[in-house]
Amino acid sequence: MRIGEILEAKSTRDVVTIRPDAGVRELLALLAEHNIGAVVVTSDGTTLEGIVSERDVVRRLHSDGTVVDNTVAAIMTTAVETCGPDDDLDEVMATMTARRFRHVPVVADGTVAGIVSIGDVVKHKIGQLQFERDQLDSYVHQG
Repeated sequence: MRIGEILEAKSTRDVVTIRPDAGVRELLALLAEHNIGAVVVTSDGTTLEGIVSERDVVRRLHSDGTVVDNTVAAIMTTAVETCGPDDDLDEVMATMTARRFRHVPVVADGTVAGIVSIGDVVKHKIGQLQFERDQLDSYVHQG
């Protein structure tokens, strides 16, 4: 299975983005409004400049209680692990597990094409297992 197929199966392919000069309070509102855990950081809406997650906020909040008064640029991750639509899902999943992150932006031709979360991966894997179980059950009970 390819990452592009995961994107196609999502209910929405919209990528929630935020500008690096936006405030952390604006980021928190965006995360809450869309019920998501991470946002792609971009100035022009297509070029990936970073990613910022609720974990970034929480980790900074622990050491700096004024983090909510900062900009997104001050807390975002700039060395972002990305994948492409043709990348293998199992390889991306292994990278997510090994590197301990839950969101991977999908970049195609230099622009952000989507984002894959660990929830998307788990949902697909559960669907795959249910399909295989149903096939085996049907085979066993054929008569």
